[in-house]
Amino acid sequence: MSTPVLYSYFRSSCAWRVRIALNIKGIQYEYRAVNLIKDGGMQRKDEYTTVNPMQQVPALIMDGATLTQSISIMEYLEEKYPTNAIMPKDPLQRAKVREICELIASGIQPIQNLIVLQKVEKLSSAEEKSEWARFFIEKGFIALETILGECAGKYCVGDTVTMADICLVPQVGNAKRFSADMSKFPLISKINEELEKIEAFQKASPFKQPDCPEDLRA
Repeated sequence: MSTPVLYSYFRSSCAWRVRIALNIKGIQYEYRAVNLIKDGGMQRKDEYTTVNPMQQVPALIMDGATLTQSISIMEYLEEKYPTNAIMPKDPLQRAKVREICELIASGIQPIQNLIVLQKVEKLSSAEEKSEWARFFIEKGFIALETILGECAGKYCVGDTVTMADICLVPQVGNAKRFSADMSKFPLISKINEELEKIEAFQKASPFKQPDCPEDLRA
């Protein structure tokens, strides 16, 4: 069986999710960097567009197929490799995990994604772009903090790491990057602190990836 190949960018929160999931599952993989900034973005080049027509990361080549979209990839990993489960068995808990994943992956992250910030012409400065991202992150976190109050234990849903936690940590990373006021979100912050103690999450950190600039490395 050939080694899986992950097309990733160190700062991409979507690729970050997949790195965490692969680490939890204990799956070794080859890391192929796709620089989203250099020369207008490597993801827009023909070579990568043949891998992922959406010109986004991640893309995972595994088991003879090319998989894209982080949530779909995590679902596949869970179904194919059930050891070290990232979904609970209880149907209601599974629904809560998916709810949190969708809130983050559909309701928060896309609005502060790189391509959005690049296309909103009125955001002329870096500070204006940060303010835009910060507004939508904090708006989403207000809802998330409430939802977690109903289902969290040590982690997002109970006391077991799930896909919800895998989505949470990269989004908190983005929040810190754009200087969101995390003091407003004590439960999110507490869960994130617990998750950052786990080796699979530590190894997936953007600042430990091969394409992370030297001056940002942990």
